[in-house]
Amino acid sequence: MNKTALVTGVTGQDGAYLSKLLLEKGYRVHGLLRRSASADVVGTRLNWFGIQQDIQLHDGNLTDLSGLIRIVEEIRADEVYNLAAQSFVKSSWQQPLLTGTVTGLGAANMLEAVRLACPGTRFYQASSSEMYGLIQEPVQSEKTPFYPRSPYAAAKLYAHWMTVNYRESFGMHASSGILFNHESPLRGIEFVTRKITDGVARIKLGMRDRLALGNLDAKRDWGHARDYVKAMWLMLQQEVPDDYVIATGRTVSVRDFCELAFGHVGLTMEDHVTVDERYMRPAEVDVLLGNPAKAKERLGWEAETPLEDMVAEMVEADLLRLKRHECL
Repeated sequence: MNKTALVTGVTGQDGAYLSKLLLEKGYRVHGLLRRSASADVVGTRLNWFGIQQDIQLHDGNLTDLSGLIRIVEEIRADEVYNLAAQSFVKSSWQQPLLTGTVTGLGAANMLEAVRLACPGTRFYQASSSEMYGLIQEPVQSEKTPFYPRSPYAAAKLYAHWMTVNYRESFGMHASSGILFNHESPLRGIEFVTRKITDGVARIKLGMRDRLALGNLDAKRDWGHARDYVKAMWLMLQQEVPDDYVIATGRTVSVRDFCELAFGHVGLTMEDHVTVDERYMRPAEVDVLLGNPAKAKERLGWEAETPLEDMVAEMVEADLLRLKRHECL
């Protein structure tokens, strides 16, 4: 019998890649869809893969526990992947209470809905490397202490520890993936990586000449979302639930990312990039570097896509979008 999965945040980057993976594995995929004024574009990422019609969407919101319980009871999924969040760090400073409600309490609502309505369901929580914040160790593992530096990171930390508590208190099969930065052509334009690749594409096509960015020296461990959703799935196939760092083990700066993107189209970043204080964070996370050894040992997982290939793929996708006058 085919398995059934429920994916929150199904219309986001990770939701689209995960849904594609699950469908390829024969799952029946259901998605939680937050009704919004932009209903005409909610399926853009799913349609990138041509899979929107293969997913059954349900109106729902992580802030509405009663609605979540009804959906969980109706679907009775084998696996629930909680990917939904207010996920843009910069916005969390402008909307700290909303971020806490959706990203933090929303995860607790989802855990509670599963516990009450379908406790045998396996649960995945999307935790974040931003929880490490002001890093306490040069390389971060599952045992590294957390030190969140934004409302987003604090909310993610609450959701992470609630997942641990539901696992230990109620015996739920609940795992968290502490995912380091992961990108793709489906990344939202508000994130610095897509801002860079979209800007490079526009400059290459003569649509603009300058690209304004914030801290060029911030360093991140960047992987491809396509690889990282495989780790999510692998976690829920394990007999024993646990938490895993998912990372490449390589860190580079925003400046390095820029150089790769501009270099891919034969341009030099120094000719086009300016630094704008408006894009600086109130409290910066200077460097993140993950240790994925546990995931490799227990899940058999490791990142497959080199950073250089991912950057090239993103630039090419943005060039194609602009030529077609598409947006994402």
